[in-house]
Amino acid sequence: MTRLRSADISGIPLELEAYDRELLLKSGCNLLQLACRAAGLGAEDAQRATAKMRASVVPIRWGQGVIEGFCQATAAILGHLGIEASVTRNADLSGLAEAYETGADAVFLADDHDFVALNTRTHQSIHNAAATGSGFTTGLDLMIGGVAEQRVLVLGCGGVGREAAATLLRHGAKVCICDVDVGRCDDFRRSGHGPEWTNLSIESDFRNAIGRHALIVEATNASEIIDAKMISSQTCIAAPGMPLGLSREAADMISNRLLHDPLQIGVATMGMGVARQLIRNEAWRQSAGL
Repeated sequence: MTRLRSADISGIPLELEAYDRELLLKSGCNLLQLACRAAGLGAEDAQRATAKMRASVVPIRWGQGVIEGFCQATAAILGHLGIEASVTRNADLSGLAEAYETGADAVFLADDHDFVALNTRTHQSIHNAAATGSGFTTGLDLMIGGVAEQRVLVLGCGGVGREAAATLLRHGAKVCICDVDVGRCDDFRRSGHGPEWTNLSIESDFRNAIGRHALIVEATNASEIIDAKMISSQTCIAAPGMPLGLSREAADMISNRLLHDPLQIGVATMGMGVARQLIRNEAWRQSAGL
């Protein structure tokens, strides 16, 4: 998992309304609507569930420690969706115990290697990498009016890239995946089942691949690997990777055809994923009066 910097996320709590407006212009959906689509949750169900949900974000000090502002940004994103969310007073295991003791339906916590949402009612988990891949792929689908039958390049075969590729395949896209470690792509292809996986190909030369694709999911952790000369006026990019893999000139060139953020879409999709799990749980619905 890419380690964010405080500078990447410090402004998130104050900028969510502006982010919604930008996302609406690019995709036709705000953050809540996009996350609902990514999680397979209807708007009415989402509203009913979020009004009753409580989430706790637990600071984890192990490894390299807490990223300043990370927990507050995560709680702010969840609150923006209508979920009652707060950061625990305690950290680490004491914080996890606090979240359970105060009745949280979901606990969000991250260390150096993973970022998960734990559903305390259904005993399920949602990983940020999968939610981010699904969320940004949904965003790309919305931006172009549907990825079915479209050729899409996925750069990066880590957790985010694999989920993005799998989601694209389920949506009927023709997917080409590229990674510096071609073996990861081979392993991913062998892991797939179903007729849609015949639409997956592997490319070892990312520069070559970019030249043949107008639709790109940039899910690497490499900086500025895509420059303005490699893209065209038709290029549309969903970029969950941190740092951004486009040069400043390339990002300016495609502007409203670039979907990129450090945390918002991934956390929102995690939140709506938990909401979907809760709605399917009869015991929670009864306790919430739904």
